[in-house]
Amino acid sequence: MGFSSSDTSDFHSRAPSPLEPVYVSPVPRRHRRAIRWHLILFLLTVTTTILVGAEHFASFSIDFGSRDPDGSLPYFLLNGLWYSASILAILGAHEFGHYFACRFYGVDATLPYFLPAPLPLTGTLGAFIRIRQPIASKRELFDIGIAGPIAGFIVAIPVLLVGMSLSRVSALPADTTGFFELGEPLLFRAVAWLVWGTPAEGYSLNLHPMAFAAWFGLLATALNLFPIGQLDGGHISYAVFGRKSTLVTLATVASLIGLTFVSSSWIVWTVLTVVMLIAFGPRHPPTIDEHVPLDLTRRRLAVLALIMFIVCFTPTPIEVFSLGARP
Repeated sequence: MGFSSSDTSDFHSRAPSPLEPVYVSPVPRRHRRAIRWHLILFLLTVTTTILVGAEHFASFSIDFGSRDPDGSLPYFLLNGLWYSASILAILGAHEFGHYFACRFYGVDATLPYFLPAPLPLTGTLGAFIRIRQPIASKRELFDIGIAGPIAGFIVAIPVLLVGMSLSRVSALPADTTGFFELGEPLLFRAVAWLVWGTPAEGYSLNLHPMAFAAWFGLLATALNLFPIGQLDGGHISYAVFGRKSTLVTLATVASLIGLTFVSSSWIVWTVLTVVMLIAFGPRHPPTIDEHVPLDLTRRRLAVLALIMFIVCFTPTPIEVFSLGARP
């Protein structure tokens, strides 16, 4: 914990005598408990993502079922770190982007809470920080809101490049029933084409776990940039449009409902978004300078956020891929 200006005035005016005892305030017990929970959740998320990463690596190593797994359980768990370290780096950069922006403006916020989950594809529900006081100005709100997506995106790019270079093009099996097909965001598709070109018929890109982590990181960035309510995109939208951002929120939710007819993989996210709006309302909490427009630099950064959303978004995140049995 830092000193406030009133705390430091006496410290600078008189140094303690060598014979004088120096008293150090202990770390509050509540603060120690909070740090303990952050650490426990992080270690649990490391565990769940390593387990899922081991499954990803095992799937990668068998080339769509064309070869048998070659390796022991410790071998696959060790290689699960490819996915675990990559996705935690992306999610951690995102949340610490928010956290350090809060610290810059003196806004009280917690360290990131990582969310472990025994989900077969991700092993985590992401991460979040709690901001424990109102944000006074649109400038602060904008900077805190956009810092996370930019930080996560910057980390996701090298993860994507390395992960794509470690991937390989493999022949599809005769029967692809039950395989999952990942929708490709524009940036993901561009990097895949630059590295591997267009696979021949009957072949597909077999993603290394690190490339899958990048895919998930890009999707998470797009989800956070939806201009809805208390999401990062909602904060950015309010800072740019003020009260008119409520109309943007409602229009975006309507678009999300429409996306559920394009891909069923949007159903869960749409339901969670609607529940969030019911709980907190569609109107963003006001700042003291609601009617003051943002400066030109931040308006340009808002355009950058829109571009990040476009290149990270895919209308069909996960679909069941089935060509049936080929003769």
